[in-house]
Amino acid sequence: MVFTYRPLVDNIRLSFMDWNISSPQATFIGLANYIEWFQADSTVRIVLNTVIFTFATVVGSLVLGLVMAMILDQKLFGRNLVRSVVFAPYIISGAAIGVAFQFVFDPSVGLIQDIMTRLGFTAIPDFYQNPKWALFMVTVTYIWKNLGYTFVIYLAALQARRIDLDEAAEIDGASPWRRFTKVLLPQLRPTTFFLSITVLLNSVQVFDIINVMTHGGPQGTGTTTMVYQIYQETFVNSRAGYGATVATIMFLILLVITLLQVRVMDRDNQ
Repeated sequence: MVFTYRPLVDNIRLSFMDWNISSPQATFIGLANYIEWFQADSTVRIVLNTVIFTFATVVGSLVLGLVMAMILDQKLFGRNLVRSVVFAPYIISGAAIGVAFQFVFDPSVGLIQDIMTRLGFTAIPDFYQNPKWALFMVTVTYIWKNLGYTFVIYLAALQARRIDLDEAAEIDGASPWRRFTKVLLPQLRPTTFFLSITVLLNSVQVFDIINVMTHGGPQGTGTTTMVYQIYQETFVNSRAGYGATVATIMFLILLVITLLQVRVMDRDNQ
């Protein structure tokens, strides 16, 4: 109540205010902040960035996490070491990873530039000047960081699945793809549902990697997401009321998405 719901209510209240964060007083302006946000030229770009980044990170993290979990669930030499290596980025600071990947994507001396040059490519993408490539850069970086989380959860689910169902399907002559789609995936559905919600909520709140790597740019809002806009408006532009408006809108969007996910999952379990 103290640390979650009261700040939520205060945030909604502040969204109807014109308040400089350093001022002791706030002025009530009604829906003016909401009207301004919906009419702003940058809103479409920021929302689109948020949708693309969130969708790509959720799908990428789930797919790659499941693939890695299926590979490292096998009896392979050194698998425990590889499991630790895969999980390690998840516990590293996002800011530290952002700094490291700045060198990976550097258009002059970066790892990507070196690999593409060795392969004979002459046109090297400028990840720091092109908005589309910049968004791709921060998305790939976050997927790499978040992969360990989905990998560990999927690995636990694989180790808890019913082996007898796999054996029965194999005896019946089911192909590997059919065993995967008809036997394995249904058993992983609760895990996938859990991960889809948690990864979605985590992805839409990513701030550190974007702040370190691009500062929301290039070209102003090239990689600015809604959560980065909240920071920008509140602490850089000192418009705490407007920042609270963006936070409230984002909260309502996430609430609706989460309720829809829960409804779909409940319907599937009936």
